[in-house]
Amino acid sequence: MNRNRIKILLQNCLMRNTLACIGASVLTICFSPVSAQEYTELDPVTITNAIRPEKTSQTGRNLFVIRGDRFADLPVHSVDELLRYLPGIEMQSRGPLGAQSDVVIRGGTFQQALVILDGVRLNDPNTGHFSAYIPIAPSEIERIEILKGASSAIYGSEAVGGVIHIITKSYAAKKGTAASQIQGQIAGGQYDLLSVSAGAFYTDGRTSVGGGILSNNTSGQQQRGTRGSVYANTASLSMGHKFNDQWQFNMRYAYDKRNFSAQNFYTNFVSDTAQEKVTTFWSQYALSYTRNRHRLNLSIGYKDLEDEYQFNSVGIPNMSRSNLTQVLLTDDWKLSDRSVLVSGGQFIRKKIRSNDRGRHTVDAAAGFMMLNQRFGNHFAVSPAMRLEWNENAGWEWVPQLNLSYQKSKYQLRASAGKTIRDADFTERFNNYNKAFVASGRIGNPDLEAETSISYEAGADFFAGKNLRFSGTFFQRFHRKLIDYVPTDYDDMPRKDNLTPGGSYALAKNVSKVTTSGAEADIQYAKDLPGGQRLWFNLGFIWLESNSSDSVPSFYISSHAQVFTNFNVIYTYKRFSLSANGIYKHRQAQTATVPIAKVSPDYFVLNLKAEAMIAKNMLSVFVEGDNIFDTDYADLLGSQMPGRWLMGGIKITLSK
Repeated sequence: MNRNRIKILLQNCLMRNTLACIGASVLTICFSPVSAQEYTELDPVTITNAIRPEKTSQTGRNLFVIRGDRFADLPVHSVDELLRYLPGIEMQSRGPLGAQSDVVIRGGTFQQALVILDGVRLNDPNTGHFSAYIPIAPSEIERIEILKGASSAIYGSEAVGGVIHIITKSYAAKKGTAASQIQGQIAGGQYDLLSVSAGAFYTDGRTSVGGGILSNNTSGQQQRGTRGSVYANTASLSMGHKFNDQWQFNMRYAYDKRNFSAQNFYTNFVSDTAQEKVTTFWSQYALSYTRNRHRLNLSIGYKDLEDEYQFNSVGIPNMSRSNLTQVLLTDDWKLSDRSVLVSGGQFIRKKIRSNDRGRHTVDAAAGFMMLNQRFGNHFAVSPAMRLEWNENAGWEWVPQLNLSYQKSKYQLRASAGKTIRDADFTERFNNYNKAFVASGRIGNPDLEAETSISYEAGADFFAGKNLRFSGTFFQRFHRKLIDYVPTDYDDMPRKDNLTPGGSYALAKNVSKVTTSGAEADIQYAKDLPGGQRLWFNLGFIWLESNSSDSVPSFYISSHAQVFTNFNVIYTYKRFSLSANGIYKHRQAQTATVPIAKVSPDYFVLNLKAEAMIAKNMLSVFVEGDNIFDTDYADLLGSQMPGRWLMGGIKITLSK
């Protein structure tokens, strides 16, 4: 089936057959996999640190892993909302239900976190604002792995603060393990909310097929000039086939369309009543060959994204179309029982065609190598090196070293590495092709690539099999960090389409920025007597960033200084109660207009109560988001929703 036919199929599911999709989701029945899970809740096997399976307690890195089935148990409605409450991630949200969120890990800017889907990068070349537009249905997610800290030696540009790696069921399916699953949920509530999530997965041990939809629709709460409407729809299909013990093939197609109110998402002007439409088509393929001590894997990914942004009803829309093409070849070579060598090569092509940013193409390529070496039963060392070439930035060596000392109940770890990031097309060319720009953010074609050196040290302690504590101290030293800085008209390097006296923020290389921080994570999971279960995680972060420039840049000054988030699920027989929440303390910000404010503190709590009406078949739930009706914004001018009440049903059957 060619790519255009698949794209039409996914569009039809979302646009023409909406009622059928909703009806099917209400009547879904869930068949749980009969096989045991391959990883425990607190010390799972991860592939994100070194592109090969190993226990998180043996990686020398701070890693957090969450199972995909938690999505249906928690008060969340989109993948970026799930990420918002996971330890170590600060989602700077502009709107609910998948409208838009910026991903921040360990401070810094939103372009400094890399998002990966089954080994292939998702970050869009137009702007990092699209990084959280993850084009899969939640039902496809097997697990999410969060790698905190410098990771450019393996993954390259953008892996500065860390990596979010989403692994799906069809890619993770193991040979000889049969399983089937169909699941769904429908919810409705205030502000014309209709949320539908449905999906299916099947494997016979050789062939795996997965797919699903996620549809979030609301007219939104009243804002200053518009309602905060969101219409976000995702459909995805994937399959994998194991031809024999050596050869395996996987593929995925996805279609994602989001139409939402973007009022004050990017400006704090009273005249801003923006609307935005973002449409993504995603495809990826993987072919692997395993024999003896080698595993070769070839991954190919293609992303086509269209963005239409209209500042207000009288403005001319910005129309941009970006493409991302990538090829990744990796080789895992088990030299001995204690030594594994991972090597690979990568090619990336980024393109954009825009009436605002112009037409541009940038190529990048890299080769990398990482050795995982164990000494005795407890000590491991993992040196890595990457040589990266970028058409704009030239050649760059990127080293990394991870150390781990692991015993039965604890791991001591340390890591040091270099990171790199080249400017995206928005940072280089925003507002560049317009005939007239009265104010706003201006791109800079002369931006140099940013670099940083990161150090960290930490420990993980396992208090029995049910409780895990993790603590880490880290520092990151940036050179030429890219961010937007308020700049007078007279100091602008290019004035061709600017207005004297206008208010501008220019994308600049900030000379030096030092970020210091400490983070702590707690994870607990246990079956209790009397049909009870308790699962929770909590993350705490303290951050401080200091810049060499006297004028603070926008996104560096926006990250939290103290940040805590958590998830908890308690089950008693046929009843369950779940909650998640955020506490954030950051630098207060105000602008000349009264609509633009960022308070120094806020706390948001969401609650969900569920009751099984027919055991293992039908359940109903009620949910309240932002229970305390907190008035808050993550970014200057972008108002987040107040209290929101909703409810829904799930039909499940397990055997």
